[in-house]
Amino acid sequence: MNLKIDFNYVVYGNVTVLDLIFGVVIILVSLIISKIITTYLKRAIKHRISKDYFGLIVKLVHTIIIFFVILSVLPLLGVNLAGMLVAGGIVALVIGFASQSTVSNLISGIFLMIDRTVKIGDSVNIGDVSGVIEDISIITTAVRTYDGLYVRLPNEKVFNTNITNYVINVARRFQYTIRIGQNDDAVEAMEIINKLIENHPFALKEPAPSVYVDEIGENSVIIITKIWAPLSEWFNVKTDLLWKIKISLEEQGIEMSFPKREVWFANDLKTERI
Repeated sequence: MNLKIDFNYVVYGNVTVLDLIFGVVIILVSLIISKIITTYLKRAIKHRISKDYFGLIVKLVHTIIIFFVILSVLPLLGVNLAGMLVAGGIVALVIGFASQSTVSNLISGIFLMIDRTVKIGDSVNIGDVSGVIEDISIITTAVRTYDGLYVRLPNEKVFNTNITNYVINVARRFQYTIRIGQNDDAVEAMEIINKLIENHPFALKEPAPSVYVDEIGENSVIIITKIWAPLSEWFNVKTDLLWKIKISLEEQGIEMSFPKREVWFANDLKTERI
């Protein structure tokens, strides 16, 4: 018994058996492609964002792929998209204008998570806001300022603003501007500073620190000191060394100078009690 399939057999309307088979094949191939894309996406962003948003992004990408596949298959199944597009176009236009900012924030949020410029726990400066990243969602980024304030920033603003990330590198440099008196020995002062840096356990030897006379001012000699420290010890090294430099210079009779002005009066200044 030979079973023959008439691929041109009309099932309903103008839809033939071949159209139905072709539609099913497109859906199956699209599901496979979607699986490959989402698997690659999982590997690319798995360690960059929190688990909650990780699952949401993967589902969003999968949904978008399936949505466009369905739109491409519907004509094969005899569905006229022209009428749907006219009616849906008006609705989409209204929704589009209403949600333009939301969509922009959504896209920016996805790029932020993939770009990994910032992550939760980083100390950053975003525009005029400085603090620690508390949360990165699809729409907004939450920052806890150093004063303990909670600031919610739209992701579009975050993505389009200059971002300074203070903790993305393993080491960070700080600088002192030290003023000593013009009559003090600048060479001795620099030797003292260099010795303190060399003996500090967390002041890095590479990149090497630099200590040099930058300017001879009206009332002082200005010594610039630049030091690198591990990120985890950066603040402690900065505050610790500054105090040690001050104490050590004073012990050697070298005073840290400040701007001064002397005022001379042509005549003795007389005061009278009224």
